[in-house]
Amino acid sequence: MTAHPSPAPSPTSASGPTRVLVLNSGSSSVKYQLLDMRDGGRLAQGLVERIGEETSRLVHTPLQGGGGEKREQNGPIADHAAALKAVAAELAADGLGLDSPELAAIGHRVVHGGLRFTEPTVIDDEVLAEIERLVPVAPLHNPANLTGIRTATALRPDLPQVAVFDTAFHTTMPESAARYAIDVETADAHRIRRYGFHGTSHAYVSRETARLLGKEPAEVNVIVLHLGNGASASAVRGGRCVDTSMGLTPLEGLVMGTRSGDIDPAVTFHLKRVAGMSADEIDTLLNKKSGLVGLCGDNDMREIRRRVDEGDERAALAFDVYIHRLKKYIGAYYAVLGRVDAVAFTAGVGENAAPVREAAIAGLEELGLAVDADLNAVRSDEARLISPDYARVAVAVVPTDEELEIARQTFALVGGAASGGMGGDAVGNTAGNAVENRSATAGNRSEK
Repeated sequence: MTAHPSPAPSPTSASGPTRVLVLNSGSSSVKYQLLDMRDGGRLAQGLVERIGEETSRLVHTPLQGGGGEKREQNGPIADHAAALKAVAAELAADGLGLDSPELAAIGHRVVHGGLRFTEPTVIDDEVLAEIERLVPVAPLHNPANLTGIRTATALRPDLPQVAVFDTAFHTTMPESAARYAIDVETADAHRIRRYGFHGTSHAYVSRETARLLGKEPAEVNVIVLHLGNGASASAVRGGRCVDTSMGLTPLEGLVMGTRSGDIDPAVTFHLKRVAGMSADEIDTLLNKKSGLVGLCGDNDMREIRRRVDEGDERAALAFDVYIHRLKKYIGAYYAVLGRVDAVAFTAGVGENAAPVREAAIAGLEELGLAVDADLNAVRSDEARLISPDYARVAVAVVPTDEELEIARQTFALVGGAASGGMGGDAVGNTAGNAVENRSATAGNRSEK
């Protein structure tokens, strides 16, 4: 079931249901978007946060027909079932209810699919059981994803529910990149290997970068830098991932907002033996109290840059450590790919922090990389090049669109059945690609 890159899509001319609801369920939150797959346009989007607390909050934004006023609810929302019922009510108020015959499917972001799930998958009891078996390697994410799936299924048991996996895009990595150098029997027994995450973003951005260069994905080698609060890098050769920075969990790799990224494994032993810390305490330290926040107390790159400009030494150190690690991965993936056509920055920091892009590329001129200061300073929601014409390797800023990627993969899988027989070719080339009419809301999203 290995996924393969597809050509850029054209708008779908389906005669049946064409809407897809995308759900991203966290432990105490649900992000959602409703899209029309005829053109990839957004009809509504929103966020429910602090589920299970007295201070729960739902923010809903209607977007169809030019959009409407944002609506907000504040007050206790007991659980995910109550959250999705509240979302359904908001959608219904806009004439977009979950009972609409125009709804083709619900697409769910699932963080960990292991090695079994390499493509979007219609969810049944067997799929649910396998996602649950993967909880030990994704304890913070898969349980919440499962809750969202079960809740949505209870609300619309007749509707296809589709899982789109963060790990799927990275299953094309060769064993030499995916394997850790530990005892093979132990690794296999406990599913220990590099899986990678942010896969929907890396898939979308690598294809969109090829389109920006006027080429097919199969012709282009891209280093994708997904830089948000969670951050990851990937080496994509001809549309297929051959290496990525996150590993068994999202902790490995780049310096992140609160995660350490790469670290000597012996640090954990040292903390246990010398500091007397438990496994849970070390887990919390490395995942929630490290990275930028551990180095300087802030994980917002805007605030860190403000402090750097004011001469704050801790903020300057945090920025330098962040850039040093980022530059190392660019160099490493350049070596892995052998030929690089583009380096693409995406996600909240990658799309908006010009100083990060400038610093990450500085000094790499011998590799054919350079940034044009004026182009880099431009703020835009559109995919664009920020490298000078003479640069051998393009440097791009490509707003990510994980929700659209999930919706397109979902619709490509179930659209034919949902529309009363629209064939595989009619929707198959819509999966996992950029859309021409990007929404103005794309490109500045919360990161895992």
